Amino acid sequence: MSRRSLTLILASVGAAAAIAVSVLVPVPYVILGPGPTLNTLGKDSSGQPLITVSGHPSYPTSGHLNMVTVSYVGGPGSHLNIFSALAAWLNPDEAVVPESELFAPGQSQQQSQQQDTQEMTGSQQTATAAALTQLHIAYTTQVVVVQTEAGFPASGVLKAGDVITAVDGATVTGPTALTKLITAHPAGTKLTLTIQRNGQRRQLSVGTKQSGGHPVMGVEIEQQYKFPFSVKFSVGDIGGPSAGMMFALGIIDKLTTLDLTGGKFIAGTGEITAGGQVQAIGGIQQKMVAARNAGATYFLTPASNCSDTKGATPAGLHLVKVSTLSQAVTYLEDIKAGQAVPSC
Repeated sequence: MSRRSLTLILASVGAAAAIAVSVLVPVPYVILGPGPTLNTLGKDSSGQPLITVSGHPSYPTSGHLNMVTVSYVGGPGSHLNIFSALAAWLNPDEAVVPESELFAPGQSQQQSQQQDTQEMTGSQQTATAAALTQLHIAYTTQVVVVQTEAGFPASGVLKAGDVITAVDGATVTGPTALTKLITAHPAGTKLTLTIQRNGQRRQLSVGTKQSGGHPVMGVEIEQQYKFPFSVKFSVGDIGGPSAGMMFALGIIDKLTTLDLTGGKFIAGTGEITAGGQVQAIGGIQQKMVAARNAGATYFLTPASNCSDTKGATPAGLHLVKVSTLSQAVTYLEDIKAGQAVPSC
């Protein structure tokens, strides 16, 4: 065999090996693209309303107040290769981001999905609280034990599901209040906790110990809400917290005669607090594309995301800059009246 032939063979084998490696070896990136968009005033694919209010008067709604999502390809256990990543990078409607932006080190896709589901459930509760706050409808909050940490005083004393209502007789109104009541005493102090367990009121003695520079009991808690009526959501397997503002607006529209949309197709995004603050989210560019593809003409945009929209707003989509739920309601009323609203 000639040297030339041998060189060609070796080059071909090398090229084939390189291609095989490029195709078969996954890269640590994730492709983000426009995801499903659902009308919070409408129904899901099975005909179930996305938001159902029971125990309180509700009113007919019209138009769209759509929540939007981002789809993704890649992640732990996937086989995203360099060619797929490059193709997505060239697509203006998609983005390629490091896997670490979506997944914690060592986190599996299943664990990530469970986290997204928990965040969605939390966002629905917070959205309900924000809507009721906006409408001046009273509700209560409670601090619930999720789990205790082995080796800490709360272990073996408190149980998952316990509702902590007071510390040394002082009412616990939320996680911040609980932390203040615990840290008001030096580590090693015995505290008298009033709790609700299985519907029964109890008082328990729980100590504290030093950890991270301050006294702790060693308990993981979450804030839950008790509402005067029922608000239920039906969104399937969609996860994450970013639909909070649109859920809150959907609830407000159903509980009032405001008719927030005026029959228009409005979409938006934004995580929300119980006090009505609209917070930044990820994937804003893909969400704008999803909204416009669905037919939206207005897009409620968290003010802190405005810089991410520059040069990426789809034609025909008008951005509305919002910082609070109250602003969102006001601007929707202005749009309905044909008035100008702030934009990014």
